[in-house]
Amino acid sequence: MKIWTIAAQKGGVGKTTTTINLAGALVREGARVLLVDLDPHGSLTSYCGLDPDTVEPNVYEVFAAAARDETLNLADVVHRTRLEDLSIAPASGALVTLERRFGMRSGMGLALSRSLHTVAGRYDYCLVDCPPTLGVLVLNALVCCEQLIAPVQTEFLAEQSLDRLLHTLQMIERSRGAPLPYLVVPTMYDRRTRAGTDTLAAIRARRDLVQWDEFIPVDTQFREASRLGEPLTLRQPYARGSVAYQHLLAALRGDHPPELRAVG
Repeated sequence: MKIWTIAAQKGGVGKTTTTINLAGALVREGARVLLVDLDPHGSLTSYCGLDPDTVEPNVYEVFAAAARDETLNLADVVHRTRLEDLSIAPASGALVTLERRFGMRSGMGLALSRSLHTVAGRYDYCLVDCPPTLGVLVLNALVCCEQLIAPVQTEFLAEQSLDRLLHTLQMIERSRGAPLPYLVVPTMYDRRTRAGTDTLAAIRARRDLVQWDEFIPVDTQFREASRLGEPLTLRQPYARGSVAYQHLLAALRGDHPPELRAVG
């Protein structure tokens, strides 16, 4: 099972949109995909039709078990979605208390990794959606993953978030004892705006980053797909945004981009 983490230390940059649409593109190809929602706000959980305020069991139990020096079989908190090959370990609002209750306990940084090992044979991919803060949840997601995907919105505050990303990577690499492969993904790009074009140019000018040479465009169809609880990459695979995410998937796997013509 390949584990990819989607993280950025800024909210509203497209982390959940990236997670669900990469998942949809993988499911469209026949892959079995597990989603893990570590964000206490539970946007990914809500996208999948579950209520993060009431859903049980949920991913909080992974960390509660680790605090008891136990490893929870992740299958015990996984829920099916409306898509046959897509499952989710949903978030809970209780995750917001995790740092205060268990953050300093030994072994908490490996709780997710150990739990994921219990279901490794059931899925082809695991995609982990993270909160926009650096803490025990994001640490768990970064320690266990093989690939970090870092969405960066093409707006003026992007430069600061990129500097924070590099600092975080340095800390994680010291913890892992090895480099963490990552890819910066420009998102919400609107070629009609000066802010968008200038920010994308500034991102492209950075030589200290590993970045995708394409971008995720603004596409109003993302909003409609979210309302319906379906990945756009499944609902409308030839929409602009869908084609972009399928190209991103190809880049992450080292494949040639699919021959798709965007419409709309």
